[in-house]
Amino acid sequence: MDLKKSPTKKIVLAGGVFDIIHPGHIHTLNAAKALADVLVVAIATDKTAQKMKKRPPLHNQELRRELVSCLSMVDKAIVGHEDDIFETVKAIKPDIIVLGYDQVHQEQFISDGCKRINLDVEIVRLQSPVPHLSSSEIEKKYGKDIHGL
Repeated sequence: MDLKKSPTKKIVLAGGVFDIIHPGHIHTLNAAKALADVLVVAIATDKTAQKMKKRPPLHNQELRRELVSCLSMVDKAIVGHEDDIFETVKAIKPDIIVLGYDQVHQEQFISDGCKRINLDVEIVRLQSPVPHLSSSEIEKKYGKDIHGL
């Protein structure tokens, strides 16, 4: 897919692990797509997912990318950069970066990083109408069954 910027094409970048796709993800990605002409989703690498979740992901990064790419609101799913999220941002050059309600990234950190790479990007923190539907909650309830924990 050609992601070249044009005055009429708004590119939105979202990111996450997306190990267990659940309704919270769907709400978040639909809200992100409502801001976009093109929604690009960056999937965390396996190493990053392990760091973030304190466990190995159930599915490898390529399978998670493939799962997310099948969602109707997603125009393109990619595996993010291993060590520097701003390499991914530099490659996509989004107009807007959306953060989920539960993502640890701080808006100022993202904004400052984008300025360092000379990109003027709007940062939007999305809210979830279903905050109780999260991977963490699913893991608390079903973790032993899912992960053998």
